[in-house]
Amino acid sequence: MNTLTGKKAIVTGGAQGLGTAISERLALEGCDVELWDINEEVAAASAEAIAEKTGRQVRYALVDVTDAEAVHGAVDNAVAWMGRLDIMVCNAGILISGASIEMDAAAWRKVIDVDLTGYFLCAREAARVMVPARSGSIIQINSKSGKKGSFKNAAYAAAKFGGIGLTQSLALEFAEAGVRVNAILPGNLLNSPLWVNSLFKQYARNQGISEEEVRQKYIDQVPMKRPCEYEDVCNVVVFFAGEGSGYMTGQAINVTGGQEMR
Repeated sequence: MNTLTGKKAIVTGGAQGLGTAISERLALEGCDVELWDINEEVAAASAEAIAEKTGRQVRYALVDVTDAEAVHGAVDNAVAWMGRLDIMVCNAGILISGASIEMDAAAWRKVIDVDLTGYFLCAREAARVMVPARSGSIIQINSKSGKKGSFKNAAYAAAKFGGIGLTQSLALEFAEAGVRVNAILPGNLLNSPLWVNSLFKQYARNQGISEEEVRQKYIDQVPMKRPCEYEDVCNVVVFFAGEGSGYMTGQAINVTGGQEMR
């Protein structure tokens, strides 16, 4: 039985979108959750709403995942509050698209810093407390762009490819200590605020087509002919967080409706 009742979890980038959906699902599965974000107003509201809906202990912390000292201290604070750490979901990420020839180096570094270095810092600090306990699950929210290059998304794809290599390396390093490290590669979350408020506009501009045409283009690429939804990703988070996946580590699992099969 894959039960998470009583488990303690951190979700980075947890104040909105997929991060909030993951935080809520883990709480519904019986976890106490600390969600991390850099937006205090939204994080506070999300934590309060999830706690009220689920009846679990849910709180937030303001954490910049690119700040090594901040991440170290936040993990210690979370463990002091929750008593231990069983699950670390590394969800925080950004996407800045654009032609590579024109892309500012600072924008490149920002994507790498958040999406790859931020994952490393959070995973290693989680492992620091999980290894002595000889138990724990670290889960990276990666992307289908971690296995296939993405048009005018060089920085994002580079960070996500790197994330899979990091997942495998950490899995090897921590396997004997009972700490598992896996990645989830969602397809296009076309109904999410990230897409609706930002990516449709970026991709329409980059590709010279309308936002409606962008949406249809990405649906047409999926054999199952629908977007990836939060629930699709949360189902796999729950699986990796629990003992049902106890013999799995170093894996990068596609949740893409058949769009990516490697």
